[in-house]
Amino acid sequence: MSNKAISSSDPNALEKLNTKLEACEKRQAHMKEVNAYYRKFGTCKGCPGVPDEMAAKIDAKIESSSYSWDKQPFSSYELTSNNSEIRRIKQRINELERHQEVGFVGWKFAGGEAVVNNDLNRLQLFFDERPDKEKCSVLKRKGFHWSPREGAWQRQLNDNAIYAVNYVDFVKPLDGRRPTDLQPKDPQRDTGAR
Repeated sequence: MSNKAISSSDPNALEKLNTKLEACEKRQAHMKEVNAYYRKFGTCKGCPGVPDEMAAKIDAKIESSSYSWDKQPFSSYELTSNNSEIRRIKQRINELERHQEVGFVGWKFAGGEAVVNNDLNRLQLFFDERPDKEKCSVLKRKGFHWSPREGAWQRQLNDNAIYAVNYVDFVKPLDGRRPTDLQPKDPQRDTGAR
């Protein structure tokens, strides 16, 4: 079974998410149309977009169903689940678009540098010397993982990554500000205090 998840680091993520959103919206519209047709005529035969063979199977499934409260081709939970998926995809699209508009910036800290790697979609922490066990433990608790290939501690680049490093004293920017204060202001969120 192949993984159909769309990674935020995929350069075509927005395009893939928009395609997935369109498919979910079409499915939602189709399920509603078929349910409405069934309520009106008591059968799926003749419903636009539903072949007669499929309509016969749907009608038989409804008749043999022991659930008397859900006598329709597509159950309410199917509609609710698909609608939740639509909302989730829209939220991911908005988040990716916002990150592309705003952009994150890295900073230097005592003993290293925080780098925003947009190609890998990672916030990377490069240390001049290997951190001790206590610092490694703190990084792990904040969601960072050691990447031997990159030679850095890193985690997925998103708002949560930037907020997480606010609470890691040893990667505090040299000027004493918090990492979130260094980031460009998001026009959508810059309407009040954070």
